[in-house]
Amino acid sequence: ITGCTEAGVELEVASVHVVSKSEITLPFSVKAASLPGSYQYGETDNDTVRGGEAKAEAAAAQQVKVGLDTRLNYRWIDLRTPCNQAIMRINTGVSTLFREYLYARDFVEIHSPKLNGGASEGGANCFTLKYFGQPACLAQSPQLFKQMTAGCGGLERVFEVGPVFRAEDSNTHRHLCEFTGLDMEMAINEHYFEVLEMFSGLFINIFEGLNERYAKEIGLVSELFPVEPFKFCKPSLRLTYAEGCQLLADYTLTESDIARGCTSQSPEEDLSTPNEKLLGRIVKAKYGTDFFMMDEYPLKVRPFYTMPHPTNPKLSNSYDFFMRGEEILSGAQRVHDVDKLLERCRTDGGHGEPMSEEAIDSIKGYIDSFRHGALPHGGGGVGLERVVMLFLGLPNIRLASFFPRDPKRLAP
Repeated sequence: ITGCTEAGVELEVASVHVVSKSEITLPFSVKAASLPGSYQYGETDNDTVRGGEAKAEAAAAQQVKVGLDTRLNYRWIDLRTPCNQAIMRINTGVSTLFREYLYARDFVEIHSPKLNGGASEGGANCFTLKYFGQPACLAQSPQLFKQMTAGCGGLERVFEVGPVFRAEDSNTHRHLCEFTGLDMEMAINEHYFEVLEMFSGLFINIFEGLNERYAKEIGLVSELFPVEPFKFCKPSLRLTYAEGCQLLADYTLTESDIARGCTSQSPEEDLSTPNEKLLGRIVKAKYGTDFFMMDEYPLKVRPFYTMPHPTNPKLSNSYDFFMRGEEILSGAQRVHDVDKLLERCRTDGGHGEPMSEEAIDSIKGYIDSFRHGALPHGGGGVGLERVVMLFLGLPNIRLASFFPRDPKRLAP
């Protein structure tokens, strides 16, 4: 018996009762949609994780392929496949392991507002709306509220699991306009490395927990999306941004790399997406890990609330974390002095560009919270769906979201 999860049990059917009758014609067959190679994509860069293997396998087997748009249009049917059932359980597992680890370390879960009077990140990529006659926007991040509670409000250690909204017209395999943010902020006693160590332990706990609790589900996913198991080291690998750029400089670009968009990398500029993925491959070959962190980024490429480096004014106490060559977390030690914060807003408010006085006024409540004393603090935020996608080696982030929202999709 190959069509059942239990092959060694024989059942004798005495009677059958219809609980809820389906229409005779389905948009697609659940059985066909459950087979390896049955996925068909429309995005331009959705095969970055596995190359074109899935399409090649489907063509060779002459299987029925179900387009991603069709699957998402009838998501309630698509979720019935064993693979998607497994992905959604792993999705929930990530947030559960995130919460468990931080609860055990005296973190307080907060619930910040998603309707705000100003952009959370000081940028323009936010959804705007009218709020009883005054302008408002959907939260791009709980960033400012994490700081107000951890650094200014005396809670010291906080986290949040909640929706994040980004008005970016990015039709790629890894971007969503609404995703689930896993955010953490904590007071710093001596050095921001305390935050890096917390994140390192947190992610290792998530990876180990998934392997332990969801081995069956990981196996089901790998049948449709075969990929090398996710590798990580303990403690997590840490590189400085300069060291990461040096690894790229020491690498000789191939024609294939150049075709992907890889170029020489300046240590004073942010990583391009192709160089980011190339660095992931270099690190994997040299250190044997799919997961690593980089810190001491150039100050000019980080948000206004980022703490400058104490000895090098061109650098910052900031960091990013990577999985399979893609960024999954961005964070930093925050500026906790109000005068320094205003100086940063007026000089480097928007990744190197000054913020307007109107923009500064829109986050007045946030700035005012530092006028009454604040603890040194730092943290970061990660997209839940991107973690699931990269841990499992899925070719598209929409597969890791229950009901994805992107620039072209607002239903179901």
